Amino acid sequence: MATLTKTNRRDFLKIAGTTAGGLLIGFNWMSCDSPEMQVLSTDEVLAQANSFNAFLSIAPSGDIVIYSPNPELGQNIKTSFPMVVAEELDADWKKVRVLQANLDTDKYERQLTGGSGAMPHSWERLRMAGATARHLLVAAAAKKLEVPVSELSTSEGIIYHKGSGKKIGYGEVVAEAALLTAPEEVTLKDKKDFKIIGTPVKNVENEALFTGKPLFGLDFHRDGMLHAMVQRAPFGMKIKSLDDAAAKNVAGVKDVVSFDNSVAIVGTSTWPLMKAKKLLKVEYEADGKVESSTDHDQIFKDLLANGKAEVKREDGNVNAAFNNAAQVVSAEYQCPFLSHSPMEPMNFFAHVQADKVELIGPTQTPERARGTAAQITGIAPENITVEITRLGGGFGRRLRADYVEEAVKISQLMKAPVKLTWSREDDLTGGAYRPAVRYRFEAALDAAGNMTGYKLRGVGMNAGNSTREHNFPSGAVDNVLIENVNYESSITTNAWRAPITNFLAYAEQSFLDEVAEAAKKDPVQFRLELMEKAKANPVGGELRYDVDRMIAVTKEAAQRSNWGKNPNVKQGFSVYFSHRTYVAQVADIEMENGTPTLKKIHVVTDCGMVVNPTGANHQVRGGVVDGMGHAMYGNLTFEGGLPTQTNFDKYRLIRMKEVPEVDTYYLDSGYDPTGLGEPCLPPTGGAIANAIYSATQRRLRSQPFIEQKEFQDLNLAIKRA
Repeated sequence: MATLTKTNRRDFLKIAGTTAGGLLIGFNWMSCDSPEMQVLSTDEVLAQANSFNAFLSIAPSGDIVIYSPNPELGQNIKTSFPMVVAEELDADWKKVRVLQANLDTDKYERQLTGGSGAMPHSWERLRMAGATARHLLVAAAAKKLEVPVSELSTSEGIIYHKGSGKKIGYGEVVAEAALLTAPEEVTLKDKKDFKIIGTPVKNVENEALFTGKPLFGLDFHRDGMLHAMVQRAPFGMKIKSLDDAAAKNVAGVKDVVSFDNSVAIVGTSTWPLMKAKKLLKVEYEADGKVESSTDHDQIFKDLLANGKAEVKREDGNVNAAFNNAAQVVSAEYQCPFLSHSPMEPMNFFAHVQADKVELIGPTQTPERARGTAAQITGIAPENITVEITRLGGGFGRRLRADYVEEAVKISQLMKAPVKLTWSREDDLTGGAYRPAVRYRFEAALDAAGNMTGYKLRGVGMNAGNSTREHNFPSGAVDNVLIENVNYESSITTNAWRAPITNFLAYAEQSFLDEVAEAAKKDPVQFRLELMEKAKANPVGGELRYDVDRMIAVTKEAAQRSNWGKNPNVKQGFSVYFSHRTYVAQVADIEMENGTPTLKKIHVVTDCGMVVNPTGANHQVRGGVVDGMGHAMYGNLTFEGGLPTQTNFDKYRLIRMKEVPEVDTYYLDSGYDPTGLGEPCLPPTGGAIANAIYSATQRRLRSQPFIEQKEFQDLNLAIKRA
């Protein structure tokens, strides 16, 4: 049924803006099948267009421009956001163009990319933007045709009057419609009437991406700008002395400037800067503890055994459960540091002037970039502009604004427009990382194999809380104790795709398999029994996960993967809830000439309504491949405050030929759409590790798998089926 959505006038103005700007949907001719269409440039459309709100404008030609406010880093938001607006507008998608909006906190809310939260946050706002514009267009048409509004209908940018047979295009009434007062409530479509949402739509930037058009921050160029690269100190160290004479003599180098604990070389292009940077003679000295990975191993062991823990959850009587247990299962799991490693290294353009700042580049948080510049320069935020380029990946790395800060400081020092560029080595050695973590799990079983007690103690780094106390099986076990110990390190850490759960899910799901084996139960059935108990009699108050949705993806994944029915296929199961989305995965391994070979991963996802199946499949498969690659190979070790892996020759990433078949399936639970960028990664490591155990009886409790002793005499093949 249709939904009546109301908002107060102030909120509407916040959402809809007034008459200028909005979302420009960059129309992609590769995504349409009408080459005979009249082609207008985006500038031509904009010059004629009337803006209905912050999200869309319509030209008299009928061309529609939709603005996408959130940064695009490959999650397909620049296509899926406009699809939602166009759906409620009843637009002809072939007439839609999409444009990236700049930072404008007066028009848009939550203008960032992170936490898989953009779609759930904006879903109703986007629908309202389209529905409001449609309301105005229909009202204007009724006036022009001299018929009641109730007798009009719309489809693909045309307004129809059934009684007279007349029809009129949106462009023909756009001028009159733009003068009408926007309603304070609008009726949204019944979901069963959707024509655009739920259909596969190609990315609106496909042509530009395929043909190498300048979309990314690294592509940005402005005549007269200077270039800069930075030499950064190892973590826990500071500059003791600097000799920059040789670097300054390199042709093309304008200057060498120091700020904070860094040295910047500034010149006419990046090539002389790379050469000059190697000639810098910088001596460092300790400024606190200079850490190494061998230190961390001992630190984690000590803290896991004796560290002061914060109790995050305590249900029932855990001591009694373990004292009375017929069997206790325990295991420790640990993970290494990881680099974000987006294909486009960090970069940003900054032009600091006396009373304003211009910022251009790839950022997941443009508002943080602006705030950083304001803090450094003392210039009011309203005098700082941020233009968002497409991001060549992010995975959480560009949630930080350290590289924006450097660009602003260098521009300020040089009194000139400056583009800062990080090299791949800079990105790996001077960045911010997924922190290492270590977990200890314990489970108490009674004589019938029922889990009566569950303990999790986590030691994280700069994480605050490395556990997730409301995760399954919390709520399904009578006696639960979850504790966290935090260690503060001088190494910069940062959110990494699916923070915390990117490893915790693997550890939890692997341990549950260990418990199921001890209980002599099938791993899937063991989980289902726990879920049914959580559904019938939840422990510890309100659950953070929906048991019915978790049961549904579990059963569907088991059914689709033919779980346990083919003796030639060794399988591993994993199910997880994170970022509002439920995902169950089954990994299939077959033995080929004595080598376990990962052939296929089945993925069942409940993310509510799927807006764009094409984009959803890309995100699910991308998350699985990323999770697989880092579980198998990802490892960043530190020595003397610096990573020892300085480039991709030492920091192993998964290769395309190693990607198995990934089967995707979506359960329509009737809920509004949630995010997909992150929640499909966490279950992957567990599914693969459990499948490896099923095939080899070797339990993997640390990542990367390929470096564990269990692999010393084992070749695991991951390849296309």
